[in-house]
Amino acid sequence: MKIIESKSLLFGTILYCIITANAHAQGGTTTVTQDQKFEQLLAEKRKINSSITINDRYKIQIFNGDSETSKKTLTDFRRDYKSLDGTIVFSTPTYKVWVGNFKSRIEAERNLSELKKKYPNALLIKPNK
Repeated sequence: MKIIESKSLLFGTILYCIITANAHAQGGTTTVTQDQKFEQLLAEKRKINSSITINDRYKIQIFNGDSETSKKTLTDFRRDYKSLDGTIVFSTPTYKVWVGNFKSRIEAERNLSELKKKYPNALLIKPNK
């Protein structure tokens, strides 16, 4: 009996080695395709995140009031001043339109004097962190 068991164990081991020697893992390449709109959405999100960041820079507030008027004010501002970035910030119960991201107070004051021609209630702010 022991000889038969030994032979079947040996046969099983050899068979197992032959089968596993011929086995291969999955190979090939993976191609990921994504919608072009996804990249546009990510770019827009990065732009929004960079404009919302509150840091040690100066901003100019050109409007303080209701939602609809703040949206209209921001749209008008973006049409007239393409070089400056603007965003709407909600501070209960009003909406504020902040523009610019100035490193120094002097630079912000120069732009403030220019913006006061169109937005007489504009004021210089330095948002807290």
